Amino acid sequence: MSSSTVPGPAPVASAAAPARRPRLAWWKLLAAGAAGSAVVNLVVLAVAGAAGASLTVMDRGQEHPVTAAGVVGSSVVPLVAGAGAALLLALWKPVFLRIAQWAGGGLALLSVAGPLMSDTDGGTVAALSLMHVTLGVAVVATLELRRRR
Repeated sequence: MSSSTVPGPAPVASAAAPARRPRLAWWKLLAAGAAGSAVVNLVVLAVAGAAGASLTVMDRGQEHPVTAAGVVGSSVVPLVAGAGAALLLALWKPVFLRIAQWAGGGLALLSVAGPLMSDTDGGTVAALSLMHVTLGVAVVATLELRRRR
């Protein structure tokens, strides 16, 4: 008997080609990034408060308390505005995702200068600086998830 007449296992075509995951909608990525950033920054706020940080910032002679609502707003609005604009521009030219990652991460790191120069205690400075860095990481990660899919 020849080998051409003996039935054998059928070749599996799907094993060679990796399964492609469906893209997550851009608005779902924005919502997830904003929610993640807000949650992490609220945890930082709670830890700073428990550690004894004053959580007040002096600005032109006035005390401004760092509140949970302010932290959520400062975590969500910049991410949704910046990353949202980048995602919409990326529909036209995908290179805007990479540009926005660099710009968003860089601006977040540059904005750490604000808390570092503020007239407040070290715990508050550390908490606010970490919140700025967290926002930058959230922007870069959100755009990377969209870029990779």
